Amino acid sequence: MSAFDSIPVVPGAADTPPPGGTGTPSSPQSRKPASGHRRLLTRRDRVALGFMAGLPTFLHLALVWVTAFASIALAFTTWDGIGFGSIEWVGLQNFRDLFADNPQFWPAVQHNVIWFVVLIAIPTPLGLFLAVQLDKNIRFSRVYQTAFFLPVVVSMAVIGFVWQLVYNPDTGLINSLIGANKPGHYIDWIGDPDLNLWAVLVAASWRHTGYMMILYLAGLKGVDPSLREASSLDGANEWQTFKNVIFPTLRPTNTIVLVVTIIESLRAFDLVYVFNGGAQGTELLSILVTNNIIGESSRIGYGSAIAVVLLVISLVVIIPYLISTFRKERRA
Repeated sequence: MSAFDSIPVVPGAADTPPPGGTGTPSSPQSRKPASGHRRLLTRRDRVALGFMAGLPTFLHLALVWVTAFASIALAFTTWDGIGFGSIEWVGLQNFRDLFADNPQFWPAVQHNVIWFVVLIAIPTPLGLFLAVQLDKNIRFSRVYQTAFFLPVVVSMAVIGFVWQLVYNPDTGLINSLIGANKPGHYIDWIGDPDLNLWAVLVAASWRHTGYMMILYLAGLKGVDPSLREASSLDGANEWQTFKNVIFPTLRPTNTIVLVVTIIESLRAFDLVYVFNGGAQGTELLSILVTNNIIGESSRIGYGSAIAVVLLVISLVVIIPYLISTFRKERRA
């Protein structure tokens, strides 16, 4: 008889975990070997997810990137749009003709510059003023925000039709108010080459003001309230507080406003096209692109060259902004 034979055997002791252990009674399920990671998505879920992510990606590549690179390639060719066999390589000839022989190109560039100057000089300060007033939590501030921002969510084509009614020589609001709706006293706001560009810019500024108001209002909401309190304790009035404390903190917002305004001035198209098709003093680069590609005499290569010029001007503004944004994100 050995020493081990004197140890009493407790029924079920084999199934009892050791004291302080984390084990559990063994079972057929716990004894199964691990067969790999459990899949959280079923096959149907993967198909649905692939469709939801793949279709937008395909459309984005096809409608944005492919067309952009195609436009760059076609800018060095001549093509009437009928059959790919009629595409002929001409090198830089389209750009030479554009810069030297097109009488509408430089006026269009000038009008785009005027568009930017007006948007940065009138609706931007007005939008900042409205944002400062609405940031004071006045009564019905939500109603005012909605009213001022409403033109931004309305289609530019619809805005063009509305302002066409306002500028109508016979029954328009402006001519009716100033008494210029009588025979011999008509003011043709849309047809007069000396007035139509400024008339369109009034409509564009009306819309752009609400856009700037929302951007600046978002920036003002991010200002630390302690800065206002410290300025008030130092005896600064409201204007001094805004000029020396609030406005310097809006530098990131000012950068966004500048980039957005430049892009808006370059992509201006809908409003002008609805007004008078971009003729008689309202020529823009986007209008020239459209008229040369889908006009009566389709010159896709020449129109693509204008589009490339517009793209290069846009990239000059967008690339520095993106570089600055990425640097801030890395530092953060």
